[in-house]
Amino acid sequence: MPLITLNKNNFFNNLDIIAKRTSSKDKIAIVLKDNAYGHGLLEMAEMSKEYGITKAIVQTYTEAQKIESFFDYILVLGDNGKVSKKIRYTINDINSIEKFSKNSLVELKVDTGMHRNGIAMSELKEAFKKIKNAGLVLEAIFTHHRSADELTSEWFWQNKTFAKVKKESEVLAKEFGFSKPRFHSANSASLFRAKSFDEDMVRVGLAAYGYIESSFIEADLKPVLSLIAQKNSSRFLKYGERIGYGATFTAYEDMQVSNYDFGYGSGFLRSCSNSYETPDGEKLIGRVSMDNSSFISDKDELLVFDNAKPMAKSADTIVYEVLTSLKSDIKRVLL
Repeated sequence: MPLITLNKNNFFNNLDIIAKRTSSKDKIAIVLKDNAYGHGLLEMAEMSKEYGITKAIVQTYTEAQKIESFFDYILVLGDNGKVSKKIRYTINDINSIEKFSKNSLVELKVDTGMHRNGIAMSELKEAFKKIKNAGLVLEAIFTHHRSADELTSEWFWQNKTFAKVKKESEVLAKEFGFSKPRFHSANSASLFRAKSFDEDMVRVGLAAYGYIESSFIEADLKPVLSLIAQKNSSRFLKYGERIGYGATFTAYEDMQVSNYDFGYGSGFLRSCSNSYETPDGEKLIGRVSMDNSSFISDKDELLVFDNAKPMAKSADTIVYEVLTSLKSDIKRVLL
């Protein structure tokens, strides 16, 4: 099996940078959905707690249950579950409000322009009324940016739109007898794009793991995850011989070739076939197989990557897909 190593020093470096921008560790909510972006849910929860993070965000109730002992606050983005003092649930649609159990802690998501999840701004008062009638505890209002990592005006007008939502929500909270709600909208890119941070919380995902997917945002972040593959076999490929399914690679000279235990069954994107090169210069040759990949190398262990960006470029995709494709059964070791 391949091996994933997680660099705690790099993770803490990234959190230090984030905490400096928020002015407080208490405002950081670490996004741990999708197996902590492939890094390992429990491993990253443990390190986050050690650093002093008390808030986390996941996608499902099952994820929330697994990390409940690590955090004081957990926000579930796309699921429902039992009433808990620690777990909050997201209202993504006005028609879903009656599905939540009475006394559930909830946060209302408002669509300010992404047009994916969240109620319409015109539904705000109706949503407050339904939440009150359902006996739910409304704690926060939030939204999500669709283009914070792109150099357009959309980030600015979404912020202006959300400012209107905040103002109206404070009035409605008083009208329906709720406490003053908390507000949050910033993701990783939005946090680093803002000149100052003035919200109650930041939902930080990719930046905590060492990346910003933007051509104009710079930060001294360090990737946390490295992936190492083990050699299965080795052979001498003669000039003109072909390798792998479909025989898509032909040896252009006599070469030493080895096969390693990392394939698309473990999360190696097949679109990297014949185009990827490791940090140490070993070239991937032939098609990525389910459990195997061939490189021009004779090493017993191969550092496949310690930065997901080159692999994402090779696969013509984004860092998110490279990382979240890594299967949960790969052993993860803290360094």
